[in-house]
Amino acid sequence: MNRLVVKRVVTGGGFSSSSAAATPFDVFGAAKGQSLGLSVGWRRLMSSVAEPSASGTEKKGSHDVALEKVEKGGISSYWGIARPKITREDGTEWVWNCFMRRYGCRAMMLETVAAVPGMVGGMLLHLRSLRKFQQSGGWIKALLEEAENERMHLMTMVELVQPKWYERFLVLTVQGVFFNAFFVLYLMSPKLAHRVVGYLEEEAVHSYTEYLKDIESGAIKNVPAPAIAIDYWRLPKDATLKDVIIVIRADEAHHRDVNHFASDVHFQGKELREAPAPLGYH
Repeated sequence: MNRLVVKRVVTGGGFSSSSAAATPFDVFGAAKGQSLGLSVGWRRLMSSVAEPSASGTEKKGSHDVALEKVEKGGISSYWGIARPKITREDGTEWVWNCFMRRYGCRAMMLETVAAVPGMVGGMLLHLRSLRKFQQSGGWIKALLEEAENERMHLMTMVELVQPKWYERFLVLTVQGVFFNAFFVLYLMSPKLAHRVVGYLEEEAVHSYTEYLKDIESGAIKNVPAPAIAIDYWRLPKDATLKDVIIVIRADEAHHRDVNHFASDVHFQGKELREAPAPLGYH
């Protein structure tokens, strides 16, 4: 089997680097708050091509283009820099790059994970209610509704992305690992489990916001909404991808707030059944 080679060359110093982590704040600081020399230094650090030739011509790499977009006020990726190109050892491009370049595949992976916590939490609360002969305060219904809503997000993304067989296999693998890990975590500390989900949902809100920016800028085509999304969210018949992403992002924001609230209830030393569940959203 061919090995994967991630090439990321740092110019000017004659050495290669396996990581070049820079946040948007770092890039904006270099572009706005620092001197021109430092800005050029950042450009050279993130560049994937060599220094200009003696003839004075310069060929810009993907990272140069990304940095120019950042300096003009646009972010081309999550961290504000372009993804490195992944190639095999023989120099041919590695085809499994869907998850790094398409928001649809990223959203599909997020929804695969995000649909698990509500089911795990609802199931464990259901079993506890049966064992202790106690009401759940509506939390079983709330968490199962969250799981169903996240499942519909996934079904919508599948219609849009049309994943290939290896992407489906990766989804199965991720789901199997995350389900068991989250199951153990919820048994050990529901407070921590809900907090983790809250932050996971915050990441989903951010991702869908970036998705919307690309749709509005024309980088992603605003295609008609899938029929499954129109039926589930009761959207107009002429709804588009932008309308779907807006309602999905609103769902994720709601799930974020619900899980942080649930974690706060546990933090106060109470059980979820002692606080009213936020029902009626879905």
